[in-house]
Amino acid sequence: MRKVVVVSDMQVPFHDPKAIRNLSKFIRHFKPDEVILIGDEIDFNTISRWSRGTAEEYETTIGDDRDTCVDILWELTGSVPVANMVRSNHTDRLFNSLAMRLPALRELQELQFERFMRLDEMGIKFHKKPYEIAGTNWIAIHGDEQGTLPTAGASAMRAARLHGKSVVQGHTHRLGLMTFTESSGYKVGRTLYGMEVGNLMKFSCAKYTKGTANWTQGFGILRIHGSKVAPQLIPIERDGSFIVEGKVYS
Repeated sequence: MRKVVVVSDMQVPFHDPKAIRNLSKFIRHFKPDEVILIGDEIDFNTISRWSRGTAEEYETTIGDDRDTCVDILWELTGSVPVANMVRSNHTDRLFNSLAMRLPALRELQELQFERFMRLDEMGIKFHKKPYEIAGTNWIAIHGDEQGTLPTAGASAMRAARLHGKSVVQGHTHRLGLMTFTESSGYKVGRTLYGMEVGNLMKFSCAKYTKGTANWTQGFGILRIHGSKVAPQLIPIERDGSFIVEGKVYS
């Protein structure tokens, strides 16, 4: 049986160090076959369109943020045989910023996201399109591609019905799992899953929410046997701790 851990929305430097430290310990203990990083690993806040014209645009922290994120990615994936990452709206900010402000530099190899984030050095494969999870009817996407619904799991469920495949995604910062089963003439067809795996942000850093949002910290686990997939959501408590298979990680 294959075990896959799915991680989303750390948004370094606005990450929760306690939650990430405990997740790293869990991964080393759990020994998954794969880690899937489904977006917004780094925030790139200083080159966001939201920072334009503000003091934040002039902050020179992007190098430190990148180095912190690389250290975290290494902690999360360095002990697993396979690691994959999918594109996301926040990680797109590097290319988008270059394309809009410094288009002559947008093709420089050292400024390509994969090279800039040292993914090759860490053995992390980057996917610009939905990542198909081998041997299954599941795909991993970030989730910004088709918009966001207010109920946890609903955005992923809508994406699943659009793609015709079960979907695991991030982006919403919510923890939720929904299913949709097709049937006709008393014959049951396929079941699609929509899975949203929460976030690993420190909520107090998300100033744009003005202190109110229905977010839940967490991550996902997929257990795969042949073409069968058993999804599991793991909620993270406010102190960064969580429980998996009777063991507390804190």
